[in-house]
Amino acid sequence: MVPEIVRATLRQLMAPLRVAWRRNWFYRRLLKGRLSDRILYHPNDSLPRRLEEADALLRGRFRFADASVDVTEGSIFDKAAPSLSWCEALHGFAWLPPLSGAGGEAARALATNLVAQWVKRYTRYSEPEWAPEVMARRLINLFAHSRFLMPNSDVLWRSKLFVSLREQSRQLARTAARAPEGFARFEAATALALSGICLDDSPRRQQLGIARLEAEIAAQILPDGGYADRSPESLFHAYRHLMMVLEALGATNHPVPQLLLSAHDRMATMLRFFRHGDEALAVFNGGHECDRRALSALLARDQVRGMPFAYAPHSKFQRLAAAKTYVVMDCGGLPQGVYANTAHAGCLAFELSAGAQRLVVNCGSSSRWDGALRGTPAHSTVTLADTSIAPVLSQGFARRLVGARMLGGPHTVTSQRHETEHGWQVEARHDGYLKLFGIVHERRLTLASDGLTLTGSDVLLPEHRRKQPVPYALRFHIHPDVRVSPSQGGGVLLKLPNGEGWRFRSGVAAAIEESIYIGGENARKCEQLVITGTVGAEPVEIAWVFERIGVS
Repeated sequence: MVPEIVRATLRQLMAPLRVAWRRNWFYRRLLKGRLSDRILYHPNDSLPRRLEEADALLRGRFRFADASVDVTEGSIFDKAAPSLSWCEALHGFAWLPPLSGAGGEAARALATNLVAQWVKRYTRYSEPEWAPEVMARRLINLFAHSRFLMPNSDVLWRSKLFVSLREQSRQLARTAARAPEGFARFEAATALALSGICLDDSPRRQQLGIARLEAEIAAQILPDGGYADRSPESLFHAYRHLMMVLEALGATNHPVPQLLLSAHDRMATMLRFFRHGDEALAVFNGGHECDRRALSALLARDQVRGMPFAYAPHSKFQRLAAAKTYVVMDCGGLPQGVYANTAHAGCLAFELSAGAQRLVVNCGSSSRWDGALRGTPAHSTVTLADTSIAPVLSQGFARRLVGARMLGGPHTVTSQRHETEHGWQVEARHDGYLKLFGIVHERRLTLASDGLTLTGSDVLLPEHRRKQPVPYALRFHIHPDVRVSPSQGGGVLLKLPNGEGWRFRSGVAAAIEESIYIGGENARKCEQLVITGTVGAEPVEIAWVFERIGVS
């Protein structure tokens, strides 16, 4: 990470000079030019708009990034920001989509007033307000929701807004390539392309934006359609941005580059790969379920309708499907560089759903419990000595510069699948604990062809003789909607909300312990099945099975 730390340090040291240069009179002349007087196309943003968020905004409460600020008088832009993430959301106009979704004169009046306040205060470059990643979110929100803002708007207000849009778009053309590496740079490329399509002041900016988006697709979208950080939610957001550009190009009769079409087809197929029976996404690597209606609406606009495959060789996930039962298994190591900032140490973890109900899950993610939820124990897999296979960079100078980077992880992860007489089987192994404890973890999953049984086996293989045994814990985190109770005949009963019953059995008794699930916005209490023991000089195998009961 040394080169990355050096670059981040230099960027911080240069910030005052960078801001001073971009605020001076000469530099600002470069942002002048032809002025648009209308928005040619209004992109369709598939993000859900929640009325409770609009209601809070109308009452003066601005809630972003797990923090809120109440405004009883004055402007929200004059209040102290509780965090950088909150500040970036405010200046990225994260309040505009919920107000647009609510509609009505009160919401429109608040939105136009907030836009006017921002334009008045931030006519010149400053950070983070004019940082490329923040400016990109602001422009996308303005383009997507300008229909809500524009009707019956004041002429002076409109003219000031279009002057600001011109200068922001031209500024973004100069800085999009220097947005932070990762999704922020993908978002900046999207906003740049949309600014060239939605405004008629610069055809060259559209070409530049498309070229930047093609570069980011090449850098961030894997050949199988997955996203570089291996998060299903990140893939959803990248696909959402790509769809906005594709639809804008089509609606304005511009040619669509083949590279964008190819990426679209791969990404749509991969999104279907990650969907459970409830039509929402599996929870891996910092991702959440995402709104199933938004996801369905987005995929409904895909004309190819590519069916999900069984194995994602570049994203490193395996999928088992039979009848209405689905299993998604993580068979990959940590992503590289900045993409490890949201990675989770869940190698060989899996999720299981039956119909529209999830049974086995991972704990999810939240900035409030980031360290704990990213560790191996928060995933449905084996943990040795309550130790994660990959630690998160501790608080300090390096973390402030490069972020909450996850370090280490397995050096080698392998997986293969084959069809047996009992159904499709996946065999995988990782060496994430080899350096720490000299032990390799192997997992085998078999989903019956009728989808009524998932049989598993976890094997812990010592690579050399140990003086002290190592404790292990095999965890299965159970979705909050599933009722868990011990079975009189042994094992554990799992009752689904629709009345369907499943049973868990293993050669070793499983304890029922508390857990937590944050697959959506809110944390929910749930339970986990835990099998414990020790591994010494000899291999240990734990066999188990999830089976549906009450089926003739």
